[in-house]
Parts: sequence; C-alpha cells; structure tokens
Amino acid sequence: MKRKINFLIVALFVVVLFASCERVAPNYAGVLMENYGKQGKEDFKIVSGKVSTWELGTELFQVPLFDQRGEFTDPVTLKAADNTEFNARPTYSYKVIKNKAIDVVFDNKHIDKAETDSGKDGFMQSLEDNILEPRIYDLIKEESRKHKTDSLMADGGSLLFEKRLEQIIDKEFERRGLQLLTFSAQLEFSKAVREKIDSRNEVNTNISVLDQQITEQKKRNELEQLKTEQALITSRGLTKEILYKQFIDKWDGKTPLYGIVPDFLKITQ
Repeated sequence: MKRKINFLIVALFVVVLFASCERVAPNYAGVLMENYGKQGKEDFKIVSGKVSTWELGTELFQVPLFDQRGEFTDPVTLKAADNTEFNARPTYSYKVIKNKAIDVVFDNKHIDKAETDSGKDGFMQSLEDNILEPRIYDLIKEESRKHKTDSLMADGGSLLFEKRLEQIIDKEFERRGLQLLTFSAQLEFSKAVREKIDSRNEVNTNISVLDQQITEQKKRNELEQLKTEQALITSRGLTKEILYKQFIDKWDGKTPLYGIVPDFLKITQ
C-alpha cells in the first residue's frame, strides 16, 4: 500500500513537472522571468526549447520576432494650429529588435496579457493597446498643433505631415526596443472643413489672378507711354544731333554751359 502511494506521488510529480514545461515556439524569443523579477534584469534571460515554469515567480514570455501589425480601433480627434478639428485612424507595422527582447519584456512585464481571437500573441496585443497606441496618440496630437489645416490639405501637405510623424514614432519605437516598419496616419477631414478650405483657396486664387492682371496692365500702360513719347519725337524729325545743333545755334557764346542740360535734350536721353 505504501509503495502504491509513493508511486502515485512520483507519478503526480512527473505529471505536474511536464505540465509546467513550455516550449519556445519557432521564430519567437523566449524570455524567462524568475523570482518575480525582483532583482531587475538579472532575473530575465533568453531561453529556447522546453522550459520549466513550475517554480513560483517564474513566467515564460514568448516574444514574436516576425512583423506585427496594429491599427487604432476607433478614429482619434486632433486639432490643427488654427484649432480646426480633424480625425486620424493610424495603422502601423513593426517588429521586436532581436537583441532587445529582454528589454521589451522587462519594461512591460506589468501589463496583463490580452485575450485575443485574432491569434495575435496576448503580450504583444496588450503592449499595443496599453503602451504603444496611447503613446502614438500623444505624439501625433502634439505634432498636429504645429500645422495649419490648409497646409495639411494642400497638395502633398498630408504626406509631409505623415512623413514627419513617421520619423517621430520611429524614434519612440526604437527607444522601446522596436523597429517601426510602416506608418500611416490616415487623416480624415469633415465635409464642412473641406468646403471651408476650398472656399478660402478660391478667394486666394481670385486675388492672385487680380494682382497679376493689375501688374500686367501697369506694364502695358508704361509701354504705351514710351511708345507715345517715341512717336512724338519721331514725328517731329528731331534726332539727338539736330537738337544739339539747334541748341548751339541759339547759344550766345557767353553763358556758361557747365551742369546745364536743356529740357528738350532730356527726353532723348
């Protein structure tokens, strides 16, 4: 009887031991936390194959090393520099930098693993929901206040804005041990905002056309005036040489000529 009990105890121990083993999946980095992580990063290490997690305070994090894709479930509201409101619904892709897997787990071990129906790793889903997307929202909200609505809606304006956001978010992800692969803010402007900007652009276009027409008319007037003066001189047959001779003929030979330019010579100069 005693031997049976001992056998059952050993068998139960073996079952528990095997049940407490996990295998690190291919293309994942296994990060094992021991002692509840009380000693900081010293309690975290990279593991592979079968890993025992039966000891208290031990937990295995499986960090995917392949591309991850995230998107905001709902649009977020932003404000431009002129206080115009518009929406964005960012999408992004990224992956964990392989030699930063311990850092990613250590910095985010406090978040609960999310329950997912999509097949995405619960840790990564929770990371997106609780850490990455709130931070992305803060960054794009801050950057949007530096741009006016008409510049965002101008040709290429939204692309420049998204490029700037991508640079900012790339640095933020790198700081967190992640590599940003793609990012799109997907800006959405309401019909009222689009009509307002279109109306303003039409007014600016009309003003620009009017200014150009006024400038061109001034040039035409100046040209006509020059042509009239030239025609007047030509009609009188007065060349520069003839005007000089007429002036000399009338000069009394005594009056000083220094600094004197007769009026009828000025128009030919």
